[in-house]
Amino acid sequence: MRTNLPRFVIDPFLDRCYAALEVINAQGTAIGATIAALAASTGDSLAVRNTGNANPARILQVWTDVQVAGTARLRGSKFHDNVQGIRLDTLVGDIRPLLPWGIAQPVFPNDVIVAELGGSAVAGDIESIGILLHYPDLPGAAARLMSPDEVMRRGANIFTVENTIATPTTGGWGGAEAINVEFDQFHAGALYALVGYLVDTECTSVAWRGADTANMRVGGPGEETERELTADWFLRLSRAFNLPLIPTFAAENKGGITVETVQDENGADVTVTSIFVELSK
Repeated sequence: MRTNLPRFVIDPFLDRCYAALEVINAQGTAIGATIAALAASTGDSLAVRNTGNANPARILQVWTDVQVAGTARLRGSKFHDNVQGIRLDTLVGDIRPLLPWGIAQPVFPNDVIVAELGGSAVAGDIESIGILLHYPDLPGAAARLMSPDEVMRRGANIFTVENTIATPTTGGWGGAEAINVEFDQFHAGALYALVGYLVDTECTSVAWRGADTANMRVGGPGEETERELTADWFLRLSRAFNLPLIPTFAAENKGGITVETVQDENGADVTVTSIFVELSK
């Protein structure tokens, strides 16, 4: 397996590369101890987008949110094998990333990722897998993604924004809220790099979406106790994979940037703190 990801030419004026990040969620209810296939949450798809085989998408990271310790498994037609693929033990309430940093799993156009879990058999218990994909060359997508070096060179101020997400009890994504609804101190005309985030309540995933992300969700795990894992989440991703992976937003787009989370059947609300770096010109 090739472990190095290709570099991309970044537009020096727009800080854009023709690439995209996407976090997707798969879930099941009262799955039981026997590994069973999960369904994509509403609005998501386990089918890999069409990028062309020359520069395939890759799974960068995976995490789970389970209520009984068990097993997670991801399989695909071109994984190492289609019997066990990537098989991982899971722990109750442990939303930490499970794959090694810097090593990516290629996935190919129109392949369907088979996401499976063995977990709780309790009626109504919802359990999930979060999957973070990188598309190096996705037609029609031009997410604004920046490198750590560029963020550090242009960093002017650390800026944090809170959003309290009212989550549903049906699993999947919910509670989408514009990032400027509760705090609106963005500087007009400024660019903001999202280097990481914090949550105060366990949830499967946290995501941001807007025009600057090619209207695809970018995000990570909702781990509330080991906050050092998420405070520099996108900075860590970029450094691990040696790619520009830090989402960058224009202040003018703030009303269209939404924050949302994936929660289980308990529907506990989540306060998300977005950690930005304001960029100098």
